[in-house]
Amino acid sequence: MSSLKVVNPNAQQNKGNQALFINISAAKGLQEVLKSNLGPRGTIKMLVSGSGDLKTTKDGNVLLHEMQIQHPTAALIARSATTQDDITGDGTTTNVLLIAELLKQSERELQEGLHPRIIVDGFELAKTKVLQYLETFKIKRDTTDRELLLNVARTSLRTKVPQHLADSLTEMVTDGVLTIRKPNEPIDLYMVEIMAMQHRTESDTKLIKGLVLDHGGRHPDMPRKLDNAFILTCNVSLEYEKSEINASVSYSNAEERDKLIEAEHKWVDDRVKQILALKRQVCDTPDKHFVVINQKGIDPMALDSFAKEGIIALRRAKRRNMERLTLACGGVAVNSLDDLAPEVLGHAGHVYEHTLGEEKYTFVEGVKNPFSCTILIKGPNKHTITQIQDAVRDGLRAVKNTIEDGHVVPGAGSFQIAASAELQKYKSEVSGRQKLGVEIYAEALLIVPKTLAKNSGFDAVDTLVKLQEEYAQGHVVGLDLTTGEPISPEEEGIWDQYRVIRHSLNSATVIASQLLLVDEIMRAGRDVSAKKNQMMQ
Repeated sequence: MSSLKVVNPNAQQNKGNQALFINISAAKGLQEVLKSNLGPRGTIKMLVSGSGDLKTTKDGNVLLHEMQIQHPTAALIARSATTQDDITGDGTTTNVLLIAELLKQSERELQEGLHPRIIVDGFELAKTKVLQYLETFKIKRDTTDRELLLNVARTSLRTKVPQHLADSLTEMVTDGVLTIRKPNEPIDLYMVEIMAMQHRTESDTKLIKGLVLDHGGRHPDMPRKLDNAFILTCNVSLEYEKSEINASVSYSNAEERDKLIEAEHKWVDDRVKQILALKRQVCDTPDKHFVVINQKGIDPMALDSFAKEGIIALRRAKRRNMERLTLACGGVAVNSLDDLAPEVLGHAGHVYEHTLGEEKYTFVEGVKNPFSCTILIKGPNKHTITQIQDAVRDGLRAVKNTIEDGHVVPGAGSFQIAASAELQKYKSEVSGRQKLGVEIYAEALLIVPKTLAKNSGFDAVDTLVKLQEEYAQGHVVGLDLTTGEPISPEEEGIWDQYRVIRHSLNSATVIASQLLLVDEIMRAGRDVSAKKNQMMQ
């Protein structure tokens, strides 16, 4: 009887090669699920929830989040891959494929009796060499160049959504990041508002260099459209608020009650009069207008006063939009009406309300030098909008990563081809059996160009031979997914993100090494359900 059975008679365990091959089998299974999604020519998965909701996607991160993965090893690989997306915004599918291929290529050597520690040591040598080679392979470019950023965004988006949609989103995400970018400051992607409207088709999705608020005016007589408008952004209560402590006021007759109500209204009226006085000061000609956007409430009487003056007043604006408003329109958000002055006002060329069913949206457009913007996503149904939202977030991250890295890496599988060839040369410099681990790593890297070729309908072996022969002649080559022939990624404008590849190599090596060193799988934890039943008894 094993020592574990003595400690826990109900325990289950798998030891030695059995444990290893269970992990390898789980990785291969996850790889088979995701490999057909890789690249612009990858297929689409349809996910159906328990309630019958549909979700179509080819984004590896979305698949791994939405799938119910029962196997613990597969769940571990999925978590590490989704962490890659959380950090860099891309590379989830590549990460899963590389982890699984490292384990798959190791299986043959393990069956012949090679110890996993030898393979893991070889992996470490190979990873170090590949990361060194990546530093020489990457290309330094002016990453604020719009054309380069368009190519990076296009490369990323075409792997998430159909080509025609990816090409239309490319300019939006690139211009969106360039709009919010400030020199010598970190890029804050939260300043790009992603707003969804279930309306028309996905081709009507557009970038608005301004802001879209998901609520409208609350008074029927307020104007629906204003041009040349001053924007007051404030966080001031324009309604009577109850005291924070319990208090009671007694009065002996109706006159005293009227005085009390009048005093309450006067407190709000005085604040409204201050705003109206500022409006009259700045709107000295009929072509100038005024808009109030308040984070707190505005009572009906105050709304009526604003409506009579031709002011659009929005109440209970979301906190996240207050910062975006000042970045988009200029001005300063005021927390006290004592700070009211023309200098705190922003400006917009057009402010108008759009009603869709029971929903109201307020558009603030025509702003000068905005540092905040909105990507307005439109689509005929919920799952189309969700698919575009996921793609837009990844596209924004791709552009941000490129600007911050200052380098790009030729794509279309070119780095994997070059790195594999470099490791094959490096193998002769490694002494001992660790060179077998280096060779496994070199073969595993080729899973990316092989899968790209297979997903495009070409023979993986023939295509790989062509690419390797072309690289041997001294050319940096990638795969043309239309013809199956070698191309120059640099000339075609196919670029990968440097940090995505670097993180993927690090992460995949660590996870694969950990799984190879597992020599025993024990299911000996506490049975929570049994413990609950025992407590109930």
